Amino acid sequence: MRHTPIASRVDGLRAAVEAARGRVADPVLDDVAAAVEKSTGRLRLSARHTVVAIAGATGSGKSSTYNALTGLELSSVGIRRPTTSWATAVVWGSEGAGELLEWLGIPPRHQTMRDSMLDTRSESEFDGVVLLDLPDHDSTEVAHHLEVDRLVAVADLMVWILDPQKYADAAVHDRYFKPMGTHQDVMLVALNHIDTVPADRRQAMVDDVRRLLAEDGLPDVPVLPISAREGIGMAELRGEILRRVHDKRSTSLRVEADIAAAAGRLEQAGGTTPAGELPARRVEEVEDRLADAAGISAVVDGIERTVGDRARGAVTWPPLALLERGAEAAPGGQPEVAPLDRAAVDTTVRALADEVSAGVGPVWAPPTRDAVATRLAAIGDRLENGLRGVDLAGRLPAWVTLVRILHWLLLLAAVGGLAWWAVAAVQGTRDDLPRVAGLPLPAVLGIGGLVLGLLLTVVGRMLVRGLARQRADQADERLRGVVHQVIESDVVQPLRAELASYAAFRRGVEAARG
Repeated sequence: MRHTPIASRVDGLRAAVEAARGRVADPVLDDVAAAVEKSTGRLRLSARHTVVAIAGATGSGKSSTYNALTGLELSSVGIRRPTTSWATAVVWGSEGAGELLEWLGIPPRHQTMRDSMLDTRSESEFDGVVLLDLPDHDSTEVAHHLEVDRLVAVADLMVWILDPQKYADAAVHDRYFKPMGTHQDVMLVALNHIDTVPADRRQAMVDDVRRLLAEDGLPDVPVLPISAREGIGMAELRGEILRRVHDKRSTSLRVEADIAAAAGRLEQAGGTTPAGELPARRVEEVEDRLADAAGISAVVDGIERTVGDRARGAVTWPPLALLERGAEAAPGGQPEVAPLDRAAVDTTVRALADEVSAGVGPVWAPPTRDAVATRLAAIGDRLENGLRGVDLAGRLPAWVTLVRILHWLLLLAAVGGLAWWAVAAVQGTRDDLPRVAGLPLPAVLGIGGLVLGLLLTVVGRMLVRGLARQRADQADERLRGVVHQVIESDVVQPLRAELASYAAFRRGVEAARG
C-alpha cells in the first residue's frame, strides 16, 4: 500500500476545504479544518510519548485493567481517581511530557509520573507511554461523555474494554465504533471478565465480538480475551500495547486516520461524483445552436446574394446590365440580423448547464446551474447588440470600380467607333479612314469595344462569384465570432470555473486519503 506523506495529506485536505468554501456548509468545513489542526498539533508535540487511552462502559472492568497495566491501585485512591469528569494519566518518562499533558487537558492533580515514584519495578519497556483512564462512556453525566469524546479524538492508541454482558451495546458501537472505520490501525478491543464465561464458549464470544466489529467497519481490530482480576490475557494485552508503542507509528497512524476521516466527512458533504469536464465539441454545438437562433445562416446567404448582385451589376457591360435590370426585379436592401430567438437561447444554455452540473457533486450542482441561469437576460442582450454591431455591408473592392470604368471606356470606344464608321459610310469616305492591321480604325474600335466588353463581363462575373462567397464567409466568421465571445465569457468560463473548483475539491480529498 502506498503511503502519502502526512504533509501532502494535510495540504490536500486544506485545498479541498478551500475549494469547498461557498459550496459546503461552513460548520462542516470548520469542523474539518479543526480536525486537521488538532491532528497536526499532536505532531508538533513530544514524539517520544505515545498516548494510550483506556475506555469502556460502567462495569466493564476498565479501571481494574488500567490498574493492572500501571501496576498501581490508582482507581482505589480517591486523590488519584477523578471523581469529576476529568481523566487520569500515568506517564512513564516525564521529560517532555508536560506540554503534551497540557495539550491533552489533563490537570496536574490527575497526573502520575512513574519515574518520580520510589518503587522497584522495572518499567523501562513502558518508557514514553502516557496511559489515560477515561470516564465511563455510558455515564449519566454529560461531562463524562464530553471528556471521553474529547480524549478519544486525540489518543494515539485506543484500548476499548468490553464486558461479556454488554459487548453488543449500541452505545459503544453506534457512538464510537461505526464512525471510526478509518481508525482501526490505532484501536484494540479487550473482552474483559472472560473468566466469567465458560471455557467452551469463550472463543465463540470472541468471534461474535469480531463479527460485530466487522459490521462496524473494523474487521482488522484485534480482539483480546482478558480478565484483569485473574490476570488472564494481560500479558498479551500488555505485549500488544508495547508492540504498538515501540513501533513508533501510532502517532502518525492516528493523524493519518484523522485526516482520512475528515476527508471522508468532507467528501460526504461535497460529493463523490468524479470530476467532469466541458468538451470543446459540446461548446461548438451550443455555439451552432445559438447561431441558428440568431438566423446567421440566412443573413450570410443574403449577404452572398446582395454582394453578388451589386458586384455583378458593376462588372457587366452597361447595355447588358440595363437589359438585365429591366428583366429582373430590383434587388432587395442590405441583409440585417433578425430578432434573436431568446427562448431558444435560454433553452440551449440551460441544457448545457444541466449537463455540466451532472459532473459535479450535489452541493456544486445548484451554483453551477445558477452560474449561467442568472446571466440569461444579459447573454441575450449581448448577443443582440453584438450581432447588430457587425458591419455587414462593406465596400466593393477597387477592382470592381476599375472594371466598371473599363466597361464605360469600352462602351464609348464601341459607340464612337461605330458612329464614326457609320458617318464615313454616309459620306463615302470609308476608304480614307485610318487602318489598323488592314482594318478600318472605326470598325476596330466599335467591334473591339463590343467584344472586349462582353469578354470582360464573363471574366468579371467569374470573379464576382468568388467575391460574394468570400464576403459571405467573412460575415459568417464575424457573426459567429460575436456568438463565440459571448458564450465564452458568459457561459463557458463560469461553468468551467465551477468544474475547476469541484476538480480541485476532488483532488484535495484524494490526496488527503493518501
